[in-house]
Amino acid sequence: MSSPEPDTDSARGLARLEGYLLWSAEVEQARRRARRFTDELPWLTTAQREDVERVYMADRAAASRLMLARIASRAGELREEYSARYRRLRARCVAAAVVCAGTAGGACTVVTYLAR
Repeated sequence: MSSPEPDTDSARGLARLEGYLLWSAEVEQARRRARRFTDELPWLTTAQREDVERVYMADRAAASRLMLARIASRAGELREEYSARYRRLRARCVAAAVVCAGTAGGACTVVTYLAR
């Protein structure tokens, strides 16, 4: 069993890094929104503010995870759909090229036969 190609490993590593950075940005945005939300509630105590921010961030993270799961699922569906379309298109193009080559060959044969 051979090991994955270095390019594949690099691409996988970059994809993971990108995912990590995107998720970190999402968490930070949730933190800012939670803080902005609790700033609108000046009567909260410090402990209440922290609890509200924690619950808000957890809710936002759960919603983001669901959204990302739906996007990943749809991306997989689209990948399969477009791969199938590509295979059909490629088969049609090959068939058209074979027909054209056969037609051209036949035409050449007829012209050669008639030229004798």
